[in-house]
Amino acid sequence: MKSNVLTTNIIAGKYKGKKIELPSLEVTRSSKARLKESFFNVLQFDIIDKIFVEAFAGSGSIGLEAVSRGVKRSYFVELDKNSYSTLVRNCNSIDNSKCQTMFGDTFVQLPSILNSLKNSNDEIVVYIDPPFDYRDGMDDVYEKSFDIVRKIENNNIFLITFEHVSNLEMPEKLGKFKLNKTKKFGKSSLSYYIEEEL
Repeated sequence: MKSNVLTTNIIAGKYKGKKIELPSLEVTRSSKARLKESFFNVLQFDIIDKIFVEAFAGSGSIGLEAVSRGVKRSYFVELDKNSYSTLVRNCNSIDNSKCQTMFGDTFVQLPSILNSLKNSNDEIVVYIDPPFDYRDGMDDVYEKSFDIVRKIENNNIFLITFEHVSNLEMPEKLGKFKLNKTKKFGKSSLSYYIEEEL
C-alpha cells in the first residue's frame, strides 16, 4: 500500500484492526469513527445475518464494518471511479464472498437492489450517506434520497439510516417509515427510520 494512502481501521468483529483504504478526500469524506461506532452500538447483535446495503458507499467502510460484525451480505453502490476501485480493493482485502459491489448511480441501483430482495426472508439494513453539497448538481441529493425511501415497497426493511449534515431538517415520515431518532456528531448526524406499525 502506498505510504500516502489514507486508511481507517475496522473497529470490531472478525476483522477488527484490519486497515481499509480511503479514497481521495476531495470526493468522499470518511464516516467519522465516533459516528460509525455509535451506529453499530445502536445495532449491536441485531446486525447478525441481516443484509446490509450501503448507498453512496465511497470506500465501503460502513458496509465492511457490517461484514466484520456478522452480516450475511453487504451490497455497495458507488458512482465515482476512483472511490469504486478503492471499494473493490477493500472488499477483496476483507471478505469478497460477502460483498456485492455495484458501480453506478445510487438513485438507479438502490431501488433495483431492494426490489431484487423484496421476496427474501432476510431483513435489510440500509445506510444512505449522500455526498454533502460541495459538488455541482448535488443540491437535490437529499430530496432524491428521501424519494427513494418514500417509494420502498419491501416489507423486510429492518432499519434505514441517513448520515447527513446536522443542520438538515429531516422529514418525520418517508413513505411507510417514520423517524425514530437522530444523533448528532458535530457537523454530521445519523437519523434512524423504522417502519411504522400499522
